[in-house]
Parts: sequence; structure tokens; C-alpha cells
Amino acid sequence: IFSDSICVPGFDPSLSMMTGITPINPMIPGMGLVPPPPPTDVPVVKEIIHCKSCTLFPPNPNLPPPSTRERPPGCKTVFVGGLPENATEEIIQEVFEQCGDITAIRKSKKNFCHIRFAEEFMVDKAIYLSGYRMRLGSSTDKKDSGRLHVDFAQARDDFYEWECKQRMLAREERHRRKMEEDRLRPPSPPAIMHYSEHEAALLAEKLKDDSKFSEAITVLLTWIERGEVNRRSANQFYSMVQSANSHVRRLMNEKAAHEQEMEQAKESFKNALTGILTQFEQIVAVFNASTRQKAWDHFSKAQRKNIDIWRKHSEELRNAHSEQLMGIRREEEMEMSDDDSGDNPSKKLRVDDSALAAQAYALKEENDSLRWQLDAYRNEVELLKQEKGQLFRTEESLTKDQQLQFLQQTMQGMQQQLLSIQEELNNKKSELEQAKEEQTHTQAMLKVLQEQVSVSGQRKMLEINVLTVALVNQDREKNSEKRSPGLKSEKEALLIGIISTFLHVHPFGANIEYLWSYMQQLDSRISANEIEMLLMRLPRMFKQEFTGVGATLEKRWKFCAFEGIKTI
Repeated sequence: IFSDSICVPGFDPSLSMMTGITPINPMIPGMGLVPPPPPTDVPVVKEIIHCKSCTLFPPNPNLPPPSTRERPPGCKTVFVGGLPENATEEIIQEVFEQCGDITAIRKSKKNFCHIRFAEEFMVDKAIYLSGYRMRLGSSTDKKDSGRLHVDFAQARDDFYEWECKQRMLAREERHRRKMEEDRLRPPSPPAIMHYSEHEAALLAEKLKDDSKFSEAITVLLTWIERGEVNRRSANQFYSMVQSANSHVRRLMNEKAAHEQEMEQAKESFKNALTGILTQFEQIVAVFNASTRQKAWDHFSKAQRKNIDIWRKHSEELRNAHSEQLMGIRREEEMEMSDDDSGDNPSKKLRVDDSALAAQAYALKEENDSLRWQLDAYRNEVELLKQEKGQLFRTEESLTKDQQLQFLQQTMQGMQQQLLSIQEELNNKKSELEQAKEEQTHTQAMLKVLQEQVSVSGQRKMLEINVLTVALVNQDREKNSEKRSPGLKSEKEALLIGIISTFLHVHPFGANIEYLWSYMQQLDSRISANEIEMLLMRLPRMFKQEFTGVGATLEKRWKFCAFEGIKTI
């Protein structure tokens, strides 16, 4: 029974395949009555297909092939449209069973149906019938004919089966890879046996054998890490550890033998490199002799060019080999100096002298080759001048020489000016350094004087402040006794109350600016002078004190009305 969920309108056909199924060519000869499709570059020629109940007429070959939608993954269902109205399910099965086994047909009342096949390749055969005109029997009635349109259909069952198949293929692939990894994995090391006296005796014999030592030492390490050592087996383990220690001398002897082999190989390589360098020196000497004037003049221009190229290449190789040989000698000298640890300074001097002599010889050879090369270039220039007949100077050459001389003179003058400017700059720098030193000295002296003055000034200021405070307090006491303070208005009484409350919660007092900033929040028209005059008018309620020393000296007002009450 075919399910109702054949067509899925919200299906996404762009789902990627997990392993990738290559499309199968369904048109294999002998698979059905439908002929195989021809190649794409050959025009398609379809034939008439005769059935028992109907006849299928091919479309016009000149028309383009019918369009199809993108094939969903695992598609086994096709949509067939354009059926004749009188077509029955038996006739549809008779036509499309030529493409393969049909599992279900779902026919609609509107001249279309969905057909599900057993395999995917059968869908391609059914698509081949798209465009055919179907006629039932020999009737010419309109209801007995129709043009077929076959296209891929999206079905949940097809997609579910395809997903199951992909999961199965993925499982098989994982299993195959696991089997391949297991096959290529190196074999696990053999399991280490548990400790026993018999096994310990066998292991002691293996530890004495050089060929089985590495295997036996692994077993011994495992036993010790497992905690097999106890009072009963301590002596046996000690003898095995002692056997392991006896191999240290053998390993050191092997290392010394390998080091000796390495030294011999180094010595043979150094000797071979010395021989190669000697031959390079001989080849370079041949090239240098060829570049001298006696032989150089007889070579042609092309020959001279080749000789010059060969000489440069040989000199580069010679220098590279000499640097390599010098590096080897330097390493040997460094090793010898490390071994001697500075006991033979005369030996070091000899080594340094030999290195300097070798460098001087190499520089001398390079200087000679450059000089010979310069002579060769000069001879070549003279020959070219003689060939071209330029034995006298033209006016242009004379003017060029004059310009060159003028430029040389100007360059000399500029060099002299630069030298004089450099001298002046050096003099200015020295004067600037002297001025800086004097400035630092004066600044240090000034700091010392300032410290002395500040200390004495602070003391004097402190004494003056104390005296002034005392005098002011005496004057205020006298004035307060003479005066009979009184409040002029209700505003002053309100201000006194607010100031008293503010200073009462500030037992250490507050300066006039702090008090004024607070009062301005209540009355923006009030000034600091008014507040200060009001406080000075009431010396029994408010008193002024000085805090701090020197630059930090500050006047603060305090509320003292309660102190006067206590004294009374």
C-alpha cells in the first residue's frame, strides 16, 4: 500500500550525500522493452511503443527534450502527468512495468499519478517516456489520448530508505577503516610477567647478557614501579640493580669507540677537503696566469669572456671550500682550547698566528687576482680604443673632462665645508655639555639653599602665626566685652541657626569657603564676606582657629556656644 506522503512540498533536494552514489545508467540492453538512450551528441530518435491496451507515439525529434526537476537523493518515485481521462490503473501498470518492478501506484482523479519502483535506475527508464503521446486502443476520442509528462517526485519513503542505506554504507566504511587501522597498527608489547623468585632469577641472567639487557631492564623498571620491592626481596632487587650498573662501563666504551670512529671520519673528510682545495688553488692559479698580459692579448674576446667567467666561478668555489676548512679547523681549535682549559697560552698564540697567516694568505691571493683582472680590463680598453681609431680626444671628450674636473673641485670644496661644519658642531656639543654640567651644579646648590630657607622660613612663619592668633584672640575678647552684639533681622537669626547646626556636625571646624558653598545651596545671593562678618560678630558662639604649617596654613571656624554655657 502506497502512503499518502508521496509529495513533500517543503523538501530540500540539495541535501548532500554522505558517501556519494554515482548515478546508474538504467538503459542497459535487456533490462526492458524501452530502448537505451543514444549519446548526447547524436539527435534522439524515439520509436513507437506498442502495448496490449494502448500505443505510445514518440514526440517530434526537432523539439527540445522535456525539462525535469533536480533529482532528489534516493529517488524511486516518478510523477506522471497528461494521462488520458479513460486511462485505468491496469493500463498505467502495463505501460510502466516495462521500466521495472512497480511497488505502488497512486492515481488521482485529475489525470496524473505517482508510481514507485523497486530500484533507483528504473526511474531513469520511466523518465525516458516523457513526451510520448498515449492513445488507448484505436479510438480517436479526446478522452482516450494524452501527452505524458514524467518527472522526479519527492517522497519521504524514498528519502528514508536512502538515509538508511547511507548509514549502512557509513558503518561499513568505518568498519573497513578500523580493520585497516588494526592491520597497520604496530603490535603491542608483550605483557610483563608478575614478580616471582623464579622469574627474578631468570631476569638476573638476562641482565648479564648484553643482547637481552634492554628487554630485561624494562621488566626490572616495571617491577620496581609496581612496588614489588619489600624486605624479603630487597637483596634480590639490589643484585639486579647492581647488574644493571655493571653495564655503564660497557656503554661508555661503546660511546668512546663511536666517538673515535667519528673523529677518524672527520679527519678523512678534512684531508679530502684539503686535497680538493689544493686542486682549486692550482686551477685558480692557471686562470690568473691566463689573465696576465703576455697570454691575455692573444685570446679572442669570446675566449676572454669564458676564461673570466670560469675564473670567477672557480674563485667562488675555492673561497667556499676554504671557509669550510677554516670552520673545521676553528672547531678543532675550540675543542682543544676547552680540553686544555687555558693551561697553554703559547699554544693559543700559535693557533691565532696560524689563523691570521691563513687569512692573510687568502687576502693576498684575492688582491693578486683583482689586480690581474684590473690589468686585463685596462688592456682590453686600450685594444678597443686602437680598433676604433680613437687616438686623439674630441671636443666632446675635452668638455666632459673639464666638467669632470669642475665637479671634482666642487666636491672637494663641499668636503672641506663639511669638515669645518663638523668641527663647529663638535665644539658646540662640548660647550653644550659644559653648560649642562654648570646648570646641574647650580640647580643642586639652589636646591640646598631652598631647603635651608624653607626650613628657617617655616619656623619663622609658625612663630608669627602663633603670635598673630594670640593677638587676634586678645583683641576679640576685649571687643566682645565692650560690644553688646545683637541680631538685626530674622534672616540673621535663621543663618546663625543653620551655621550652628552645620558647624556642630563638623567638630573639627570648617573653612569659610566650605561653609559658603553649603549656604549657597539654600540662598544663592549670600556672600562669603557676609557669613564671615556674622561669625565675627558672635565670638561667644563661633571661634576661628589656624591649622597647618607654612603653605598648608588654613583658617577654620568652630561652634563654641556649648563651651561658653559649660563655663558659665
